[in-house]
Amino acid sequence: MAYVVNLHAARSQLSALVERAARGERIVIAEAGRPVVDLVPHRSGPVTFGCLKGQVEYDESVFDVDPDLQAMFYGDASRRTSTGSRS
Repeated sequence: MAYVVNLHAARSQLSALVERAARGERIVIAEAGRPVVDLVPHRSGPVTFGCLKGQVEYDESVFDVDPDLQAMFYGDASRRTSTGSRS
């Protein structure tokens, strides 16, 4: 069975409630008599890095410079004239 505590009381008793939850007791914090949250002990889960390893394929061209982006940032060299004059 869960221990139900009002939100206002939970604020002043938080340390004690956390200790009770850490020992395995289920604490329900209610607001105006309506349950809002459960205070339960933390359960850590495994962290997996590289979950798509071996499932995604790419070639080295993904690291090449995109010519459109290069033109946006550095200008399009093919549009420049050697004399610098405008028509």
